[in-house]
Amino acid sequence: MASLSIRVDDLSGEPTRRLLALHLAGMQANTPPEHVRALNLSGLQKPQITVWTAWREARIAGIGALNQFAPDHGELKSFRTHPDHLRQGVAAALLDHIIGEARARGLARLSLETGRGEAFEPALALYRSRGFTDGEAFSDYDASDFNQFLHLKL
Repeated sequence: MASLSIRVDDLSGEPTRRLLALHLAGMQANTPPEHVRALNLSGLQKPQITVWTAWREARIAGIGALNQFAPDHGELKSFRTHPDHLRQGVAAALLDHIIGEARARGLARLSLETGRGEAFEPALALYRSRGFTDGEAFSDYDASDFNQFLHLKL
């Protein structure tokens, strides 16, 4: 299996856009529409958001983003592994990369909002394996029966 490379992505490439569309469709399929907080392409193109993609040779393997919404606090966004690369360490590599970047930026806390239910369990297991713990709503989120919040002290 080819090694994985992770790089900042400007969201202009078709493979990245297709994977982002797949991510949004997955969120919409597993969460009531009024509770989907996944960002679309324009939502990810804000200056405080950095997007990384993972690649195996010329094939996109995954995507993840860091929304640095405060000087000391960041949020994980848009985490998705391409279906052809599931259970091959892509999400773990992206998560470790973004945690490292958050530490390098001097952030004190990394948070995320995600859905509830079976579809979210693999991602939750990964986040918890890296030290994320359940916690309160943050930023402009409201708690509901359809979401949950995890936090990692850096």
